[in-house]
Amino acid sequence: MYSQTAELPIKKASKNRSNWKFYKYYYLLIAPGLLYFILFHYVPMAGIIIAFKDFKLSQGIIGSEWAGLKWFHLLFAAPDFWVALRNTILISFYKLIFGFPAPIVLALLLNEVTSTLFKRVVQTVVYFPHFVSWVVLGGLMFTLLSPNTGIFTLFGSKSSPLMEPDQFRSLLVWSEIWKEVGWGTVIYLAAITGINPELYEAAKIDGASRFQQVRYITLPSISGTIILLMILKAGHLLNAGFDQVFILYHPLVYNVADILDTYVYRVGLTLGRFSIAAAAGLFKSVVGLLMLLFTNWLARRLSGQGLW
Repeated sequence: MYSQTAELPIKKASKNRSNWKFYKYYYLLIAPGLLYFILFHYVPMAGIIIAFKDFKLSQGIIGSEWAGLKWFHLLFAAPDFWVALRNTILISFYKLIFGFPAPIVLALLLNEVTSTLFKRVVQTVVYFPHFVSWVVLGGLMFTLLSPNTGIFTLFGSKSSPLMEPDQFRSLLVWSEIWKEVGWGTVIYLAAITGINPELYEAAKIDGASRFQQVRYITLPSISGTIILLMILKAGHLLNAGFDQVFILYHPLVYNVADILDTYVYRVGLTLGRFSIAAAAGLFKSVVGLLMLLFTNWLARRLSGQGLW
């Protein structure tokens, strides 16, 4: 009996060694990604402590005195914070409502195209903006929407959506859709490709139209992908797009365009108030985590599917 139990750890260690030999190249393949997340996502989490300290550069993080919840009280008492929070929620909500269905619709439309050449051309055109930075796209938008030399001057207009607070949020939403719709389309097209073709053949025999095939076969088959991406999107509700807003906004639209990320940048780096900026960042992370948990719970209650 003793010899059998003593052999169990040896067999387990031998199995682990064999697994390592078999999957070692896979481990090496994912190592850069794991290293990236460890260095740039997990290690910086130690900086959260700044939100609870009276941080001074001369004293460092460890040497600075504890301040408790002082910076959170100051943060919630600042009118600019609530303006940034309101703008963040509104912009993210608009992007979720209008931007999330866009790649689904485009993927369904491309799936109906019979010409392979036309489908590849369209995919390339809509996918290309994803690889272009907001610095380049921002400069392009400033040129095209300029009140002096932009396309609106052809219609006799002397104003630009970039200068109008009432139109600036809509510009953010539609430019985000234009830039990222191709990326989501590739994901959904990959999910559609995995659907068993026999399902469509059976539906055709039963007399189902193309719309009915999409409704009763395609959408239910990719519902898992849709729910997964929806949960991840909800977890980033307070990430309204720092790069995009930072490039496009200006003092004329601060009241409708200033978001939490730009608020943290302006208060933390520009004004040097690192502790209150860390408090704002921690608040955003906690809200994002709660939204992720709530959306996952809601998805499991409604559809039985979730991240866990």
